[in-house]
Amino acid sequence: MSRAQITKSVFSFLITSLIIAGFFSVLPVSADDYGLSQSANVVDAYKTQAANPDNNFLSTRLGSIIGLVLSFVGVIFLILMIFAGLSWMTASGNQEKVNKAKDLMINAVIGLVIVMAAYAITAFVGDKLT
Repeated sequence: MSRAQITKSVFSFLITSLIIAGFFSVLPVSADDYGLSQSANVVDAYKTQAANPDNNFLSTRLGSIIGLVLSFVGVIFLILMIFAGLSWMTASGNQEKVNKAKDLMINAVIGLVIVMAAYAITAFVGDKLT
């Protein structure tokens, strides 16, 4: 074995050892730093509201409807982005198809931004009214 091959083998072994050691290294867990007790209090508040559905019936229903609509908008956005990406990949160099796919992606992002801005405004106004 030549000197270059030995050096290459040692170098490869060291790099592989460092990568594997990175997967098995022990790190301290800082779960308390993320405010989990505060999150648990929020969950308890939602449980209490779910147990007493008569409290703020209209606001509870509107919140559920808005959440459902936003979930639906998110799914539509994802479908549009996947469709535009596939269209772009299968354009085969056809510039017209590429531009169409780019426009679809841009329009999907603009639509998502508009919907999220509308939700933010609604949430802000709703908080100020209650």
